[in-house]
Amino acid sequence: MTSAPDDADGSELVAAGDRRVVAAVIASTFFVGFGGGVVFPILPNLGVVLGISPFMVGLILSANRFTRLFANAPAGIVVDRTGTRTPFVAGLLVQGVATTGYIVAVNSGAPSAWFLLARVLWGVGSAMVFATAYTIAADVSDGGSRGTNMGLIRGGIIFGFPTGLVVGGVVSEVWGTTAAFVVAAAFAFVASGLAYLAVPETHVEGGTRRSVKPWDVDTSVPAVTVGLVNFAVLFAYIGVVFATLVLFLDVNGLSVLGFGPQGSSGVFMSLTVVSAAVFMFLSGYVSDRQGSRMPALVVFLLVTVVGFVSFAAADTVPTLAAACVMVGAGQGGTSGPLMALLADLTPDDRMGRAVGTNNVFGDVGGGLGPMVSLPLVDAVGFRPVYVACAALPLVAGAVLIAGVYRETGTVLPHVEEPDIADGGEGQSLD
Repeated sequence: MTSAPDDADGSELVAAGDRRVVAAVIASTFFVGFGGGVVFPILPNLGVVLGISPFMVGLILSANRFTRLFANAPAGIVVDRTGTRTPFVAGLLVQGVATTGYIVAVNSGAPSAWFLLARVLWGVGSAMVFATAYTIAADVSDGGSRGTNMGLIRGGIIFGFPTGLVVGGVVSEVWGTTAAFVVAAAFAFVASGLAYLAVPETHVEGGTRRSVKPWDVDTSVPAVTVGLVNFAVLFAYIGVVFATLVLFLDVNGLSVLGFGPQGSSGVFMSLTVVSAAVFMFLSGYVSDRQGSRMPALVVFLLVTVVGFVSFAAADTVPTLAAACVMVGAGQGGTSGPLMALLADLTPDDRMGRAVGTNNVFGDVGGGLGPMVSLPLVDAVGFRPVYVACAALPLVAGAVLIAGVYRETGTVLPHVEEPDIADGGEGQSLD
């Protein structure tokens, strides 16, 4: 008969191991996220210098997301069939190679083609990273820790982004664009090395790997519902704000710390992302403690609405900074519990596919945003576009409530703690 203290010690060891896995994933995704952010404050203005049209700039910024439309679902299937470790390490390495393409682009006679190729390659790598990172978080979590771990993992993915935004804008102005891209590539390769050394397999046992069927995707109500919410939030946040902010600052003559539009946009973008990362963790933690994801989700969707209305009215540095904080808080506060809700409602053996489906919707939103927002800004101005974005979280909230009610029979499903007697397999929503 096993004594209680031994059981407790074993549980503590498992928990400590899980925390180390989460920490390793956070660190790896942080480093590679730098390369994703560095291009945003540089390329919109660089397009003028290199002779790249606004439409092509929008296409380049969106290319990684359009690529993921085709790569997300297969990546999720690969994770469910073959495991998390190999796709995670390989995805980080591919992103490192893609970042070196930026260096080639700014020094070539065909910058548009090279930037486009680099962003496409980045999309392939990030599809593998996103599918694996969230699945790892689900694998090492239960109902009482899933929101917190999802928030931490998501925070790790996006915390590298503001680093890229700030350093990309500042380093490009002080030392040049090529220097910023070199630093980004170095960060990405460090990420892949760290993952290789520190991230174990969490999803499948050695003998259970199965062949991949490309059509075996997740179209369940939870996956589609969460995906639609992700679409709306990322269309407005990544697709509109990030694609237009540098131009908004230039037109309105706003700047910080003496920087030009590129450097200033990096600072403001990083403000939104830091806010998002902080509230991503906090809202995930609160949803764990409350035992329900829905209150936090609804509150932060409403915060997103207020943030975009404030964005439309901003005309000074302080008011724009406040709007950035609210938009970031809304996006982050939604993202953590949203991914935890998806894991709550999805069987373990389909989590990779569910994440892939969710990422497809998010990438449609984030990829379509620049293609729509940049021409619209030229036609009607910034503020009408930002006001229109404030309506999207309201629609997303209605979709979320309807989908959750259809799946669970209630608008406030409760997260059940795992039953220790059944080995931690009892988490569910009632």
